[in-house]
Parts: sequence; structure tokens; C-alpha cells
Amino acid sequence: MPSPYRAIFATPGTKSFSAAGLFGRMTLSMMGIGVVTMVSQLTGRYGLAGALAATMALSAAAIGPQISRLVDRHGQRRVVRPATLISLVAGAGLLLSAHLRWPDWTLFAFASVVGCVPSVGSMVRARWVAIYRDSPQQLHTAYSFESVVDEVCFIVGPILSIGLSTAWFPEAGPLLAACFLAVGVYWLTAQRATEPVPHPREQHTGGSALRSPGLQVLVTTFIATGAIFGAVDVVTVAFAEDQGHKTAASLVLAVYALGSCLAGVVFGLLRLSGPAARRWLLGVCAMAVSMIPLLLVGNLPLLAVALFVAGLAIAPTMVTTMALVEQHVPRAKLTEGMTWVSTGLAVGVALGSSTAGLVVDAWGARAGYVVPEAAGALAAVVAFLGYRRLRPAPQQAGGALPQATGGSTTDDRSEDHAQQRHLA
Repeated sequence: MPSPYRAIFATPGTKSFSAAGLFGRMTLSMMGIGVVTMVSQLTGRYGLAGALAATMALSAAAIGPQISRLVDRHGQRRVVRPATLISLVAGAGLLLSAHLRWPDWTLFAFASVVGCVPSVGSMVRARWVAIYRDSPQQLHTAYSFESVVDEVCFIVGPILSIGLSTAWFPEAGPLLAACFLAVGVYWLTAQRATEPVPHPREQHTGGSALRSPGLQVLVTTFIATGAIFGAVDVVTVAFAEDQGHKTAASLVLAVYALGSCLAGVVFGLLRLSGPAARRWLLGVCAMAVSMIPLLLVGNLPLLAVALFVAGLAIAPTMVTTMALVEQHVPRAKLTEGMTWVSTGLAVGVALGSSTAGLVVDAWGARAGYVVPEAAGALAAVVAFLGYRRLRPAPQQAGGALPQATGGSTTDDRSEDHAQQRHLA
């Protein structure tokens, strides 16, 4: 492992909570596609399968930030364990109702509660912040590493979930996803030494973290960004089917994630200078431009190359986004702020996948790549319009806000200034 990565794991406890986070996040990439595979195998109804996956995604988008808000107030262990138990019980009900062919409304009832699953990635990143808040370069490397972990989950998870559900029994994929969640969450919350100190209610003035203008820009942009991801997944499967190699779609999409994974590794080795907002804007624009070649490809090998190149912009943009969340959200609401970004992404994925499906049905697979291109263009427009809200604040009396360069604010005085700016 390169030396910057060795350095961040020198602190006791970091290897353990990061490993726990890997297990806990596997469910993110496995549960949705696992439910789609399970339901389609048991009933042959792809419409029902997609509707259930969308219900779970929207449920997580609605409930996730509220769970994270409670985590900031009361601590990870006290909140995350009960929330995970509720999600696991609902997941068990979903699998049972599908297996026993209960009425459709029972499937949707359970699916709407499965979204109670906490944002494990936000919990892990909050621990890195608690350790390396005063070391911007090490925090940048930690964010990059966690971005790589995200991509590993999205490379391995869908292949594992689909493979088990098709080769073993239909419920196997979602069942393993639930097991990963249980192991990851309970292992993570058992590690009290690295758990961030909760902030009592009196420190949570001003309502939700989403009141921050900077966070509003990030979340809105990531709704469009999520639409890119959701559309690319659906259209790529349809394109591979048109080419007579539907099973190759998972490999092509794995190449997409691999590009992001490699970019994240390299990005974590860099020593960055200048404002994070500028890098973020360039990253969003690069993601939009990288969608153009998808409109021109005519076969799967060229599509794989185009998606690999497109993936190179993902992880650096994600890493920079988390640095900006830390800059624009008060410390007492950090976990909630990170979860709002993930929520925007989840909503975008649901919108992008559904829109892409309609376009593919109407005009064919190749035309479907217009959807991620349009979503990328929209993300770039929103990023340009909101850029002013992300730039570092001008100097204020008593000191200036530090600029995020992949790092963080470095003292309580800076945090107070940030709170004053966002709550004004």
C-alpha cells in the first residue's frame, strides 16, 4: 500500500472501523439489484421488481437523513443499532412475503421500511473526520480511500447478489446483503474508541443541515449526477442485450466502477492546492463531457473503454464533495450533511433509471444514452449556477474561514464562523 495510505491507518482503530464499513456498505450495492432479481425470478414481473427497488431507494432517501441527524445528536451506537434492527426485520418480511406469494401491497409495505438502513459510509467518514480534522492531507487520503471502498462494493456487490440469486435460490442475494449489513453495523458500533462525540440538542440550532446554501447546491447537483449513474446502468443492460450479450452488461459496468476505483487511489496520493470548489466544478463538468462518447459507440468493447474513461472523473469528484460538505456544514451536523448528499444521489438514481427505461422502450438502447448526457449537462449547469455559494467565505472579523483543499476546518473558532454564515 502506498505510504500515504499506510500513514492514515497508523492510528489505532482505523483499520477495524474501515473494514466494518466495507461490510456494512455491501448492502447498498446488493439489496436493490438483489430484490429485482428475486422478484423477477419468483413472479416474472419486472415492473413489480423495479417498483419495489424504487420504493426502497426513495424510502432510504426520506429516512436516511433523519437517522443521521439523530446520530449527530445521540451517537452512532445508540441510534444506528435500533435503526438497523428495524431495517433487518422489514427485509425479512419482504423476503418472506415474496417467497409465500403474499399480496403485492405487503411487498411495498415492507420495502418502504427497509429504507430505515443507516448511511454506513457517512458514519465511517465521520470517524475519519474526528481523527484527522487537523490534518487536511491525511483526511483527503482517507476520503479517497473510502471512495475506493465504495467502488469496490459496486464492482463486487451486484455480481455477487445476482450470481447467488440465480445459481442458488432467488432470495439468496438480498439475504446475504442483509447479513453484510448486520455484521458491518454491529462491528462498527462496537468500536467506541473511534466513535465521534455526539452533539447535544442545544448545539443543533437552525434546523436541518440542508439549510446550508452550499449543501443545497451539492445535493441538487448530485440528484442530476445520480441520474447519470441510474441511466447508465439501465441503458447498458439494454445495449448489451441488443448486441446479443446481455450477461456481459455486468462486466462492462464493473469496468465503469473500476475506472473510478483507480482514479480514487491515485487522487488520494496527490497533494492538492487551491480551493476545493474549483476542483469540484471541474469534476462535475468532466463527468458531463465523459457521457458524450457513449452516444457514438457501436459495440460492447468500445462501450467498455468509454465507460472506463468516464469512471475516472467519479471518485475525485466524490472525494471533493465530502470535503465541501465538511466546509459548509457545522460540525454538529456533519453526519446528516454527508447523508443528504447520498440521499440526493439515491433520488437521482431512481429518476435516471426510470427515465432511461422509458426512452429505451420508445426509441431503443442507443438512444437511451441521451438520458445520462442530459443529466450530466444539467449537473454542470447547476454546478455553475451554484458555484458562488461554494467558494470560501470572505474574511470576517476575528479571522477567516479556512479554505477546503480536501481537508477541513481546523478549530472551533472556524466552526463558529461557519455556523454564523450558514444560519444567517
